[in-house]
Amino acid sequence: MSPVGVIRSRIDGWFLSRRPPSDTLELTQRNVYILPTRAGWTLGATLLVLLIASINYQLNLGYLLTFLLAGSVAVGMHVCHGTLRGLAMHMVQPEAHYAGAAAVFRVVLHNTRRRVRYGIGMAVRGSGQWAWTDVPAEGTSTVEIAFQPERRGLHPVPPLTAETRFPLGTFRVWTVWRPAAQMLVYPTPEAHPPPLPPGEPLSGPAALTASMRAHSAGEYDGVRAYRRGDPLKLVVWKKAARAQATGSEDLVSRDTQQAQREELWLDAQATGLADTEGRLSRLCAWVLMADRLGVDYGLRVAGRVVKPSQGEAHRRACLEALALC
Repeated sequence: MSPVGVIRSRIDGWFLSRRPPSDTLELTQRNVYILPTRAGWTLGATLLVLLIASINYQLNLGYLLTFLLAGSVAVGMHVCHGTLRGLAMHMVQPEAHYAGAAAVFRVVLHNTRRRVRYGIGMAVRGSGQWAWTDVPAEGTSTVEIAFQPERRGLHPVPPLTAETRFPLGTFRVWTVWRPAAQMLVYPTPEAHPPPLPPGEPLSGPAALTASMRAHSAGEYDGVRAYRRGDPLKLVVWKKAARAQATGSEDLVSRDTQQAQREELWLDAQATGLADTEGRLSRLCAWVLMADRLGVDYGLRVAGRVVKPSQGEAHRRACLEALALC
């Protein structure tokens, strides 16, 4: 990094360190900043040339035009600063996302004044991808800010920037915000994972409990992926309907030979990969595959154990364990 880049990075770090993290921010004259834009500097230079020419040639109409434009710029500066000042921003808790996929932050803007605030943009600081909105009088507006996390884990929401150039575009009014919220990033699922690993034999109380549950339910709980030639009576149609509702055409059949004698464990050792991130990526794909099939499954990775179960909460617990291991 060049010396200028090092100095800029240190100044940026010092500037952000003076902003305490908070999920709610009210904009006042203490945290709202204003500077002329490139168009504003050009207009200022033009007004200076007009003033010098009017003085030199004693042009009354030149004076009139110069001071009329200067007054418009002064009013525009006041309106521009007031458009952002007094606004309140609230960060909605971000949902978990997969690494490499686009994440969305939602920020609610609250306007307590009796006039509309136009042309307010928000973006991740330094990204350049702006989301623009107008906030109605005495109302709220929600802004969705795109961001792409690169690594799995639990990460703080990056600093955000809000700005406006309304009404003339001659001034830029902005603020910098450090939300306190954190975002959970799951590993990237493997694109074409191998089939699920074979089940592990049940033993002891677990096998007895599974057998009693099977008799009380009147059906087999053990399932496997559908194979060509399986009798239709072995197809688990409830799970098939559930899979089709989510856009999948995967079918599962009752495993008459292994029902209630095996349980599915997604173990990092079963991936056959030496790379840690590759293992997590394959386990993530297996978790999604098992959840889509509607079977009971457990997870063992990096000393973490999630007991076999199924459902939305279980899927989230497994993905969270993969993200934080």
